[in-house]
Amino acid sequence: MSGDAAEALGFLCGVFGVVVGLPLLWAILTYNRFARLGQHVKESWSGVDVELKRRHDLVPNLVETVKGYAKHERETLEMVVAARAKAMAAGEALRERVDGESELGRSLGRLIALSESYPELKSDRHFLELQRELSLTEDRIAASRRFYNSNVRELNSLRIQFPSNLVAGAFGFREERFFELEDPSERTARI
Repeated sequence: MSGDAAEALGFLCGVFGVVVGLPLLWAILTYNRFARLGQHVKESWSGVDVELKRRHDLVPNLVETVKGYAKHERETLEMVVAARAKAMAAGEALRERVDGESELGRSLGRLIALSESYPELKSDRHFLELQRELSLTEDRIAASRRFYNSNVRELNSLRIQFPSNLVAGAFGFREERFFELEDPSERTARI
């Protein structure tokens, strides 16, 4: 093989390497970005989950405290207990979890509103502490939900943008759901 032929072959191999190598490198980097963002979404959901469990743990104490003062409010107390059970039993599906948590939030709002009818409950130190703790937990849930939704937004944006949508489709990266409140009244502070 002459020098010119070897040089031409080397040039063609280089061009071939660039034509094949760069798209392959881009696909690998894009896949890794999807994988990283997917982990961020899982991690941020676990932060939401921790706060939701914290709220679940506060509910029995709150119900017991209210029960001592508001003996005639059995229906409200049972509604809170049932909503907590439903929220805790929700599966992994986000929609199911959000629905259960929304119901629990509404019932907790009604429970807290009972304190207006019972001045002695409203001034009970244990009730006030539980109410304060629940309010802090609600704030933490809101912050964790914002962080989770931010990660979901980034992943979903990458998933629909061209050309990264090609990698998403090829490797089955699916759209993640936002943790949104359905009822507009749940967007305002209730505690």
